Amino acid sequence: MKAQILLSALVLSVSSVLANNPLPSWNDGAARQSIVEFVQATTTAGSADYVPPAERIAVFDNDGTLWSEQPMYAQLVFIFDRIKKLAPQHPEWNEQEPFASILKGDIHKALAGGTPALLKMAMATHAGTTTEEFEQIASEWIATARHPQTGRPYTEMVYQPMLELLDYLRANDFKTFIVSGGGIEFMRPWVEKVYGIPPEQVVGSSIKTKYEVHDGKPVIVRLAELNFNDDKEGKPVAINRYIGRRPLMAFGNSDGDFQMLEWTTAGKGKRLAVYIHHDDAKREVAYDRNSHIGRLARGLDEAPQRGWTVVSMKADWKVILKKR
Repeated sequence: MKAQILLSALVLSVSSVLANNPLPSWNDGAARQSIVEFVQATTTAGSADYVPPAERIAVFDNDGTLWSEQPMYAQLVFIFDRIKKLAPQHPEWNEQEPFASILKGDIHKALAGGTPALLKMAMATHAGTTTEEFEQIASEWIATARHPQTGRPYTEMVYQPMLELLDYLRANDFKTFIVSGGGIEFMRPWVEKVYGIPPEQVVGSSIKTKYEVHDGKPVIVRLAELNFNDDKEGKPVAINRYIGRRPLMAFGNSDGDFQMLEWTTAGKGKRLAVYIHHDDAKREVAYDRNSHIGRLARGLDEAPQRGWTVVSMKADWKVILKKR
């Protein structure tokens, strides 16, 4: 009973803090104000913009929006590490591109083959296992992998202001979803612990799977064939398919998120679209229009006329990375 009382008191305390001081790692400004005012308007009973809790859906891109995507996507690093680990079983990779370049440490050459080369590497490293086996592989990797520049675990390369935003929205009965171009089964093993988002609220790219029975045990086997690419136009399609409600709020950081923000704000009633702009070269990395990862050009050009909020990491965030 004492434990239940203490837990209830803790929940009330957290709720009180969030109500009185939402988004503490955000500087006061137009960006923070647009988010807070939107939440207040859509959650206050009697408001003209009130939305019932069941319809409060907020979607978030992952790479570059919730965690760091530079100097390369974490899942790319995972793919490269898997190639090196699996290489002894594939001596042909020593002569076969793009695997040969990865094994020689020439990442630039390996990626020069574009999307076909990337898909070839992804299929070779993500297929041929059951879903349970792949979950174990991804879990073990994320538990030990370190960011090449900071040396911090990738699970600490998440943005503190965005963690606060997720908590703030959930405290106001929003259901938070990840809608990412990253692999859905690469993310599912760790997102709940890192973001508080359960695996069933993760939407991402996927490869095809097949039901089989191995030694009397039913399993789902991962096949070497792309099932769905959850990027650009694919994001609204995936939201409609897997969530079934048009979001009230959408957060992204690149032109790959443009259609998700566009589709969200095309809905009836009050909607909010937010871009996270990487403009802090001192505390993180400054990139947008000419970046090879997370390119943001159309979004910057059209956000003002569309009424979308652009968050400046440099001006709007007091801190960048998760507090240790």
